[in-house]
Amino acid sequence: MKDLKELRDQIDVIDRQIVDLYQERMEIAAGVAEYKINTGKKVFDKEREDSKLATLTALGKTDFNKHGIRELFEQIMSMSRKRQYQLLTAHGMYEKPDFTEVESLDYHNARIVFQGTEGAYSQLALREYFGEQTDSYHVETWRDAMEAIKNGEADYAVLPIENSSAGIVSENYDLMVEYDNCIVGEQIIQINHALLGLPDAELSDITDVYSHPQALMQCGRYLESHREWEKHSLKNTAMAAKKVKEDGKKHKAAIASSLTADIYGLKVLDECIQDNKMNATRFIIVSGKRVFTSKAEKISICFEGMHESGSLYHMLSHFIYNGINMNHIESRPVQGKNWEYRFFVDFEGNLNDAAVQNALRGLAEETLGLKILGNY
Repeated sequence: MKDLKELRDQIDVIDRQIVDLYQERMEIAAGVAEYKINTGKKVFDKEREDSKLATLTALGKTDFNKHGIRELFEQIMSMSRKRQYQLLTAHGMYEKPDFTEVESLDYHNARIVFQGTEGAYSQLALREYFGEQTDSYHVETWRDAMEAIKNGEADYAVLPIENSSAGIVSENYDLMVEYDNCIVGEQIIQINHALLGLPDAELSDITDVYSHPQALMQCGRYLESHREWEKHSLKNTAMAAKKVKEDGKKHKAAIASSLTADIYGLKVLDECIQDNKMNATRFIIVSGKRVFTSKAEKISICFEGMHESGSLYHMLSHFIYNGINMNHIESRPVQGKNWEYRFFVDFEGNLNDAAVQNALRGLAEETLGLKILGNY
């Protein structure tokens, strides 16, 4: 029986051989890239790779080895493709996305739309981003805001996309897929919810509370301590405040911004009632123009992958091999395809960066329906 040192020495010899063979294979891959540069042939040939994987897997002597061989060569082929993408991009073989680079966004005389009514958090985000003096108006739904951009009735829309406590606003993720509008900016604002009632109301009078579903969720612990209250969902926190004012009933209260109390002449019955005292919401600024600035540093994309084992890992590896930092990933069901998902990814970079171009090229070839949502 061989001792441990002898066995490890043998493994070291084999590992060095594997390294040498891997580097030799990558040099040949560079030659394949040169051929594809001259012929315009695509890098990813799934049918050929599947056939080769099946052949190599069959060489395994045990089921365990067969699985390992397949996984090993999937990785080797993936790395080979990434090297080819780099070489093709370096030779100018890259189809740039349909985006126009601008020095800065033009807000002069811009018309801006938000969902809700006066005092909505979306309006607060709008003022933080664009300033106090803006030509803005509100619509009833987020879809209405996207339609306004699509139809040229507004230049920009402000939409909530994610809350630090309640998570994503899933409808707006889906709307970004459905519409060709583009993210050109973002604004994060602190969300401090207050309980608002009529001027002559007291906390003991309240039996019904109105707000947006996410606001109700963000104040879950507070509402749990008042189980006797009936909760009612509305399309917007400011709409809830407006309803309490218009109904004129002492037993009704709204969860909204304390600033909304001033707008609708309401009384703050309790303040900072959200579960997370650091509660914040990220809003996206959406435009109908596919533009990005030279100083943009975040990119949002979405894509579908093959519904098979390991596909998500291979897709995300394009960020790893190009040294790109990924900030956020989210999934949403694909309509009409049960248990299949579309992935939304935010990552650092600019569309002019070579690393970004390499990653996007690989994703475009190896995913289904890659869409660049914006660079901002």
